[in-house]
Amino acid sequence: MPTLRGPRWVDVRVHRTALWTGGAVLALTLAYIGWLRWAAHAYPESEGDCSAAEPCDTFFGFSSARDLLYLSLERGALLLLLLPLLIGVFIAGPMVAREMESGVYKLSWTQSVSPARWLAAKLTTAATLAVGGTLFLMAALQLGGSDVIGIRWNLHWADRGVYEATGPALVAYDLFAVALGTLIGLAVRRTLLAMAATGIVTGVLLWGMGSLRWHLVPVKTASGPATDEDHFPPLRLDSFSMDQGVTNAAGDRFYAWQCVPKPQSGFSCPTDTKITTWYMDYHPRSHFWYTQLIETGIVLALATAATYAAFRLLRRRTP
Repeated sequence: MPTLRGPRWVDVRVHRTALWTGGAVLALTLAYIGWLRWAAHAYPESEGDCSAAEPCDTFFGFSSARDLLYLSLERGALLLLLLPLLIGVFIAGPMVAREMESGVYKLSWTQSVSPARWLAAKLTTAATLAVGGTLFLMAALQLGGSDVIGIRWNLHWADRGVYEATGPALVAYDLFAVALGTLIGLAVRRTLLAMAATGIVTGVLLWGMGSLRWHLVPVKTASGPATDEDHFPPLRLDSFSMDQGVTNAAGDRFYAWQCVPKPQSGFSCPTDTKITTWYMDYHPRSHFWYTQLIETGIVLALATAATYAAFRLLRRRTP
């Protein structure tokens, strides 16, 4: 292949075992999701109450193949969150730090390959493979749940895993992991230490952005008259609630259960407090793409900074 020459061909050749393993995982994932998708139509849900006297037919212990499909999609979406961690750890350790630790990089630099070209080849090869594999898995997820992802209660569009796997944010995290792994591998030059450091930093970023993302776009507020029987807004699967409660005539916000008389509840309200309305701060589903694009931009900016820092570090350490 014309694109696999020089250092790119060497990288693919050296890590062919990992690439073959990754390819096998991709193929098995697609086959499994395709089989479940077919089985969901071939083996519909059992009818009846599924009582002990009249048990339902089961599909590998599930009431139907569709239930197993939904569970697999839910777990698969969460597993996709591990991809940036795995990619970053592999780039930092086996692909960069091990070469620096063993001195193999010197051989490449003596074969008419400049340090900058060597580093660029590693970055582009790793980024291409990482993005390609991620897009393949995201497509497999969409194949399995194209009619339920985003609207089913356990596959809600704002859930961790589902959110990342259905937009460009996951690809941005992969590119960040490639850049960060390269930078830390060059800086540390110790395989295990580079792997651990990259895993920790990538995990912190994933956790931090997951906590921050819903504050990047202003929420909308819905409200309505409250009654003694109903102090809560109607729940909708196409929205993501950030906060909900009730207000009094003065507009003060609080939670309805704080004013419900309960023995030893520990809460009390002033005697003149009267619940008048309920409220809910929420993100409608239309905020999904706004949040995705803002988060993707932030992560890509961090990836660009890490890439620039890697080239600067390499330039300083080479004559």
